[in-house]
Amino acid sequence: MSTPAQHSIETRDLNLWYGDFQALKGISVCIPRGQITGLIGPSGCGKTTLLRCFNRINERYGDVRTTGEIDVLGQNIYAPEVSLIELRKAVGMVFQRPNPLPISVYENVIFGIRVHSERKNLKKSDLDEAVEKALSEVGLWEDLKDRLNVRATSLQLEQQQKLCIARLLPLKPDIILMDEPCSALDVEATLHIEDLMLTLAGRYTIVIVTHNMAQARRVSHECSFMLMGEMVETARTQDLFLTPRDARTADYIEGRYG
Repeated sequence: MSTPAQHSIETRDLNLWYGDFQALKGISVCIPRGQITGLIGPSGCGKTTLLRCFNRINERYGDVRTTGEIDVLGQNIYAPEVSLIELRKAVGMVFQRPNPLPISVYENVIFGIRVHSERKNLKKSDLDEAVEKALSEVGLWEDLKDRLNVRATSLQLEQQQKLCIARLLPLKPDIILMDEPCSALDVEATLHIEDLMLTLAGRYTIVIVTHNMAQARRVSHECSFMLMGEMVETARTQDLFLTPRDARTADYIEGRYG
């Protein structure tokens, strides 16, 4: 297990309600820096809700109330001085279905730079460099370097999802959240995205929600099992799957429910 100095995210007694419904109950968990952490559990257990807490995106969804603490990169994200814009630059998010903007590949990659840069006149050479670097990092540069002006929504789904990851990188995030990023992809594309995650690990902290137990075993370094809004246990992935401490974890992994 990691030491506190290595944590990118730490929650302490985190509770969340959607109206009168309590979706998270006393969650305390540490996410190691520079590793891939998997969140697993049956549908409705709170995985995606927890993931969305890490960049406070839950607050977009109506009557949401939280108690407890979340530290991201050593800072309490509920502190009054925290900027949501800066938080979401540091903590990027990839969703279940690819959601590229209906503009060119090039403009997708530099969209965040244009929105967040304090400079009005950005140099074309700087933008070109950012696009090449981001697309290279996700393995798309060779395929798309001569197609940068094509509409992003015309790409294959795998390419669209990689582009959505590339779109985050010019903002230099420390953490990338992934909410079932392969659920819309076929087997081959899924393996390509998993390879990309493993390539990005180390440079970025990655937290992935997945229903796919095989995927969790393949890509995550640590894994957390959730059930009915509670954190049941967290361990190194191999330990969690081979020697779970909690009988409920064993039941889920062995397919006895969920």
